Amino acid sequence: MPACGGSVRALLGQAERCGRLGATISSHSYQTARCASRLAPRLEPEVHDGEAANETFVNRNPRNLEQMALAVKDRGWGTTWPSREFYHRLLLSRSQHHVTAEVFSCESPVPVVSCSTQEWAVKRELSSTRCVAACQAVGEVLAQRCREAGITRMTYREVPWTFRSEAVKAFWIAVKNGGVTLSEPRRKYI
Repeated sequence: MPACGGSVRALLGQAERCGRLGATISSHSYQTARCASRLAPRLEPEVHDGEAANETFVNRNPRNLEQMALAVKDRGWGTTWPSREFYHRLLLSRSQHHVTAEVFSCESPVPVVSCSTQEWAVKRELSSTRCVAACQAVGEVLAQRCREAGITRMTYREVPWTFRSEAVKAFWIAVKNGGVTLSEPRRKYI
């Protein structure tokens, strides 16, 4: 009991010192501690000019939406080939002397990642720049470069009669074994 009474007296003493209950205590009408207390004012956070929230947010890393399959794919015309509905597209081209593989983004006509037997680092390891081993080497190097760039899924649609050759199959297998998936997830609609 004395501890409770002491704490109430201490609270009333603090209120009297603050001047809130000075007149009521001197007139012998005691108020309870609950009546003497009141809510603290809500403080609004101060916003400086540099800390204001931007109304238009620009995503600096659009690859996040691609990896979650939420980014918009450009559909293009339904009659065009190859289809325009992709995030990244792999294109293999073979000339009389060289093999070139390029990865294109849907937003740019310039390749994002490329590899060719015209590069000296690839060319010096090969006996021929046109054979099956050249296509396989280009596929391995391209897969490594794509993984380093953060591209792990892309679309690869080859013309059916071209895909039957051993060189194209070796390229396809080398890219898949390099850790790149040659199909993209279907777009999720929210």
